[in-house]
This record gives sequence, C-alpha cells and structure tokens, in this order.
Amino acid sequence: MNILGVEAWSWEIDKKVLADLDKIKQQYDSVHEFDVSPDGERIAVPVKTGEGFTACVNGELWPDIFEILWYLRFSAANRLTGLVRIDDEWTLADEGKPWEERFEYAWNPRYSANGKGLAMACKRDNQYGIILNGKVWENSFLALRDFCISDDGTRTAATVQMAPLKEADVFGFFEGVWSVAVDGELWDNKFINAWNPVFDPEGKDIASEIRTDICEYSVAVNGKSWDEKFGCVWQPQYRPGSKKIVTPVRHEGSWTLAEDGKLLWKGRFNQLWDHRFSPDGKRIAAVAATEHGTWTIVVDDTPWDLKIRDMVLKPFFSPDGKRVAALVKNDNRWTMVVDGALWPIDFDMLWDPIFSPDGRVIMAKAEQNGKFGVAVDGKAPAKLYDMMWQPVFSPDGQKVLLKYVESGKYCREVVPIGQLHG
Repeated sequence: MNILGVEAWSWEIDKKVLADLDKIKQQYDSVHEFDVSPDGERIAVPVKTGEGFTACVNGELWPDIFEILWYLRFSAANRLTGLVRIDDEWTLADEGKPWEERFEYAWNPRYSANGKGLAMACKRDNQYGIILNGKVWENSFLALRDFCISDDGTRTAATVQMAPLKEADVFGFFEGVWSVAVDGELWDNKFINAWNPVFDPEGKDIASEIRTDICEYSVAVNGKSWDEKFGCVWQPQYRPGSKKIVTPVRHEGSWTLAEDGKLLWKGRFNQLWDHRFSPDGKRIAAVAATEHGTWTIVVDDTPWDLKIRDMVLKPFFSPDGKRVAALVKNDNRWTMVVDGALWPIDFDMLWDPIFSPDGRVIMAKAEQNGKFGVAVDGKAPAKLYDMMWQPVFSPDGQKVLLKYVESGKYCREVVPIGQLHG
C-alpha cells in the first residue's frame, strides 16, 4: 500500500490504548474481521446488532444499520469504506454515509493512488458498469472483467463484453466481442479477449492485454494494437514518468520482457511475471522460473543465483532504487531474500518487505507460533503480540509505528527503531 500523509501523523514516542476488543466481542451478536487505519488511530470491524450490521470504530458504532456490511477497509489515506446492502440492494458506505446509487450487486472497491478517487464494479438490470465517487457510467455492458482507476482519481476503465454470444458460437467468439470501456465509452476496436487495463501516470492513455487470434496476444494502447504479436503477454505496466509500456511476453517458446512491442531483455525464462520498477523507472525486477519448478528474482536482466522450489513473491525496490527484496517460501517456511541473499531466519508467515526511507533497513510483519512481531534485517522480533498490522517507518527512518493487540486491547505505539531488534 502506498501510504499517504505520513509526515502529518503523530511520531512522538508514545503508546495509546484505543479500543477494548474483548469488550467489543462480548457486546455484539457477531464480530467479523478487524481492520486498522494506516496511521493507527482507528480500528474498525463489522458487527451484528439486534437490528442488523454496522461498523464499530474504536468502540463506537456508525449511526446507520444495514442488512449486511462487508469488506470494511481503510484506504491509504485513512478513509473507511464498506460494502452495504439496503432494501436488498448494494452500495458503498463511505465513512458511514451510503452512496445514493443502489445496485443488484457491487464489488471490488478501489482507491486511486492519491486517495481522492473511489470506484467499484456494479451490476444493475443484468448490465455491468463502474461507479466512481458516487457517479455511475452512463453506458453499461453485458459483462465486465477487470477495471482500473487513474492515479489522480478522475477516470476509470474496464474490460467489457460489447456484444452477446449464443451458446457454442465459436465463430462469433473469434470475431471478437471484448474491448475496453474508458469512462464508459468503448474503444473503436474489438478483440477475442482483453484483460488488465492500466492508465499511464498522467491518466490520459490506457493500455490493455489483448488476444487477437487462437494463440496470438499483444497489447493495445487507446484501442490500437501493437504490430508485434506474442504467444502470451502478462500485465503491461507504464514506466514511471513515461509513456513507455513494459510487459512480460512469451516469444519463441520462452518468456522475456518487451517494451513498446520490442524485446527489451536478452534473457529467456520458463516463466516471467510480477515485474516491478524502481521509483525512478530506470530499473526492473521480476519473478522468474529459470528452469521448470525453480524460481528466483531477475534484476535488470540478470537472475540471482538463488534457487527456490516453493514460491517467490513480487520484488520490492528500496526508495533509492539500489536494493531489491522479496518474500520466498522454502519447505513450507517463509523468509526474505535481499539482493540475492536469504535472511538467516524463517517464519510460519512473513509479510511484504518495508524499506526505511534511506533504504538501509528492512522490516516485515512476521508470524511465529500464532504470535506476531516485527522482524528487522533478518533478526527475530524482540516482542510478540496476539494480533498485528503492518508497521510503518517514520519519515526520518528513526522510529516505527506499531499497531497491535495485547491482552485484548488494541494499541498504537511509536518506538525507536533500535527497540525492534531481537
């Protein structure tokens, strides 16, 4: 999560007890999954009262009661929303206030990178569309697959089915019935399939994976396909600060990276995915299979010597772009690999790496024997808690915000980084 407004948070060394979770669990008929705001100031959970469902935030209830409340989540900007059902119709409650629009079904709420835009997919009268900040697309479609929201929160796009198909109509299928709708307006061209639309950093252009023949795939930009075709493509992304599009492609039986249709890397792999850019867009790291059943990270076309059998998750760059870290699973145990070297300790579970602002320190939420703590630079947590959420570095990197449950109470605590070393 790209957390916003960290500089304005309280960073004084302090501990606050903000909610008694044992008391909340005793008060209501049903208590669901807790979520904590990025700044740690609020903890929220859907609860069932005698009249229905609502949200309990720091022990206080939202004023409205709903038939159902689920997927209660905080945004990167500490905004709390949940999907709610009212009179058998669905909508979104934003900080407790439901949107006026109602739907047969609604799902997958998403925030823009700047925290100002909030969109979700919706279904009404068996037609599908997108609603952004309470306003629904004027046009709706037979089906809707993937959608995205621009970084500035003003635009949305989705892959949609633009024409009906009769059962077993293979010829109609291969004529193409899928395209991309941008703010509800269809591209001029249609394709056999389309997936994973993505806006450029300025929110003006949009790219999407497309299928153009039985075994022929490419990328379309603003409705126009690349001239180059491949055996497969995988989640195109714009380079930060540019209009260039980079995507893994299958070429002549193996995988590599392509940029704007031209092969970018010389390396060839059994599989390649989850490519990530450094903040300045100059470097690229990706998960790769160098041989069947063996996984590693490739950075700027050079694979690490590390060989993992179980699982390698997406890579993360440090803020200065000089270091790369990723979670790996070996023999059903989780650990971290940093610049090609494994941490000397493993865990029952480990969460995404978090770099300090200067990139020198890496921490991660860790689970060991049902308890949770913060592992730092390959060292075991100094203290374990009953529950915990992702820690956050202070802007100067000298302190860490902890959000945890201890003895049935939710606590927000800021501690010096040195206190976390075991």
